[in-house]
Amino acid sequence: MPFKYLRNGYVKPGVYFEQGDIVLAEAALMAGARFFAGYPITPASEIMEHMAYRLPMLDGIFIQMEDEIGAIAAVIGASWAGMKAMTATSGPGFSLMQEMIGYAHMTETPCVIVDMQRAGPSTGQATLPGQGDVQQARWGTHGDHSAIALAPFSVKEVFDMTIRAFNLSEEFRSPVFIMGDEILGHLRERVEIPSIDDIKIVKRKKPKKEDEIFFGGPETEIPPMPIVGEGYNALVTGSTHDEKGYRKVYDVNIHYRLVSHLVNKIEKNKDKIIDYEIIHTDNPEVLIISYGSMARTIPDTIRLAKNEGIQIIGLRLKTIWPFPDDIVRKLSDDVEYILVVEMNMGQIVRDVKAAVAEPNRVFSMHRLSAGLFTPYEILTEVKKIVKK
Repeated sequence: MPFKYLRNGYVKPGVYFEQGDIVLAEAALMAGARFFAGYPITPASEIMEHMAYRLPMLDGIFIQMEDEIGAIAAVIGASWAGMKAMTATSGPGFSLMQEMIGYAHMTETPCVIVDMQRAGPSTGQATLPGQGDVQQARWGTHGDHSAIALAPFSVKEVFDMTIRAFNLSEEFRSPVFIMGDEILGHLRERVEIPSIDDIKIVKRKKPKKEDEIFFGGPETEIPPMPIVGEGYNALVTGSTHDEKGYRKVYDVNIHYRLVSHLVNKIEKNKDKIIDYEIIHTDNPEVLIISYGSMARTIPDTIRLAKNEGIQIIGLRLKTIWPFPDDIVRKLSDDVEYILVVEMNMGQIVRDVKAAVAEPNRVFSMHRLSAGLFTPYEILTEVKKIVKK
């Protein structure tokens, strides 16, 4: 059923059957997004097309840029002009954005970057799914920083996590990634849209007249963000800068203080950011870890395994970055084996191995572009591991 709209321009609350890309765009609008810049790329183009259709209805601005580099640059500029801004892309476009993503981290610019992943490297298989960009979201741009990346696994969660992505970007003054994939982008599912009045929206922290610190500052305190054109001397540079924005490219102490802040404001607030789901069974011997659309088969796998006398506990990562190493370590202590299921050649499994005491207990199950493993395929792998 297509979306119905109220006079205020928002979706009429109710239950719909809609595509993930379209739901994501509507969630962004309800979160307050009023600027979108992008370049068409499969499987994210529907987000861009829907934003082009919908933003004028809410007095927003849509721009198709000449490429993905221009798109992320325009998003950063719009954010500094006071708008909640977003772009959406896939693998090759995500690669092109990395330098400007580093600039967004360095300038503490809130924005949302959607990566509907597809099979790579390079152009790869444009219409097939993948999860090969998850490490790129964390380490794609050079230099030290921390990152926030969310991994929805259903169309309903696409809606919820888009709202949360905008809220986290404002709360921590940071770019936030939504790491979807072709399956979620094109999947149609039941989704319940709430009233705009029932959605929690985090507003940007703006400076008061007496404020002078706009960057860095204490390790975890988020400074207010001046808006260009509102009377503040807003100095914005990707070079090393002090708390007022002045370039200090030869001062190693200021650089250390600034970069420490970029890391600590996220890493020391991990408990507020990290989210996950645990699927319980009694006395488990195997822990299965997955994320995104690949995690959709884990509950059925656990039920099938239980019928055959194998007890499994499932951990679905809703937040990939910061990585939830504490919960991974805690759950791993209660099982004999850990199986990480991914749609890549094994990326998050490396962080799982780093988190547990005995990495030789960690096994990887992965595939490329062929879609989800079935519960029977995962159960077969579990049987090989436990030798039952």
